Amino acid sequence: MPIRLDPTFRERLDAADRPLIGMWLSTGSPLLAEICAGCGIDWLLIDMEHGPNTLTTVQQQLQVIAAYPPATVVRVPFNDPVIIKQVLDAGAQNLLVPMVSTADEARAAVAAVRYPPEGIRGVGSALARSARWGRVTGYVQNASQTVSLFVQIESADAVEHATEIAAVDGVDGVLVGPADLSSSMGLPGQQGHPEVVACVHRVFAAAHAAGKKAGVNAFDPATADAYLEAGADFLSASADVTILARGSEALAARFLPASGDTTADAY
Repeated sequence: MPIRLDPTFRERLDAADRPLIGMWLSTGSPLLAEICAGCGIDWLLIDMEHGPNTLTTVQQQLQVIAAYPPATVVRVPFNDPVIIKQVLDAGAQNLLVPMVSTADEARAAVAAVRYPPEGIRGVGSALARSARWGRVTGYVQNASQTVSLFVQIESADAVEHATEIAAVDGVDGVLVGPADLSSSMGLPGQQGHPEVVACVHRVFAAAHAAGKKAGVNAFDPATADAYLEAGADFLSASADVTILARGSEALAARFLPASGDTTADAY
């Protein structure tokens, strides 16, 4: 019986009547991925750039999340065709490529996700989860329709080239990373600085002018609300590690004595 693949993140964004809200998966744990997949969020991102994820943990998380509604995006560690090929073969349908600063780099990412003659992706669908080991009819011929590609703009140089990057055929949208962007602007740690926010808005405008989707990382709720008001089509609002860190801190603050309080020693 032929198998159909899930709608891509691109298709979900096109069909949405509101911005889609997501979160990062940075632990590499399939169990935590499954817990987050059932929380009601719109999309999840498996992070290979800054999280301890391997090809094996990516595939495991794709498998457990598949039983739940959210779309799953995989952020590869670098714009590398070999890594991209392997992640696609593992079954990822939605990719985020970090640190894209020029149209040429965006075109390289597009080539990496497409089979020849449009691209350079190696053909191994009979051996791979991507085509369900040959069970997806016409996968090789239609693979580009089953994959969506987003690139990350996270430097001042990339902002200057945002119009050209967004216009590249095969790039479905852009995600702004204010942390790296602020550092590249000489404002490390100041993601909310007016100049950084203005650059994020410039990228939104460039993407929308090209008919593409625009997103942003914003873990601060007030900042997230402001970017949604400014036209973000999708937004990552937190991460598994962030929720665990802040939640465990809140638990400790609620039940344990403040630092320096020695009254607990009496017990």
